[in-house]
Amino acid sequence: MSLSADKARRVIDQIRGRSYEETLMILELMSYRACYPIFKLVFSAAANASYSMASKEADLVISKAEVNEGTTAKRLKPRARGRSYAIKRNTCHITIVVKDRSLNAEYEQMDSWIYDDRY
Repeated sequence: MSLSADKARRVIDQIRGRSYEETLMILELMSYRACYPIFKLVFSAAANASYSMASKEADLVISKAEVNEGTTAKRLKPRARGRSYAIKRNTCHITIVVKDRSLNAEYEQMDSWIYDDRY
């Protein structure tokens, strides 16, 4: 994405660990430029999870969200008297992982049941 990693981290730190519906509400109400691309990423991650894992969007949680710096696009801007100034466009890579709470609860119940049977 063509925005600074620090500006994206400012938004990602607010949504990490929250539910899907709460995340969408937060991203709609925040007034940062990075919110709209992150909103689209979260929406896409939820659509992928509901399609591939057949889970409900109400049960989804943002389990992992991280921002890494990408390449820097360097351009030259012409200035007066034949000079030029360097312009650096920062980019970043955003990773969002979504988990289903209901699946985790089922696994925890199965683990506790197995644990009780053994002992």
